[in-house]
Amino acid sequence: MVITVCVGSSCHLKGSYDVINKLKEMIKNYGIEDKVELKADFCMGNCLRAVSVKIDGGACLSIKPNSVERFFKEHVLGELK
Repeated sequence: MVITVCVGSSCHLKGSYDVINKLKEMIKNYGIEDKVELKADFCMGNCLRAVSVKIDGGACLSIKPNSVERFFKEHVLGELK
């Protein structure tokens, strides 16, 4: 699974690096480093709904730093089962 987080201007201002750091931590804590690759991308064209995230190049999702845990459990752990 590849998780791509936007680090363009709008997403950066709304906390993309906080999102990335929380995802890194959760990936490590769950011991799934061999199953999940975390990448950054510049502008996914979803600036009004930042922070933008895609899983395996799928639909652009919008998450906030305070919703990373919910996103991770639903979209990452849920898909790996």
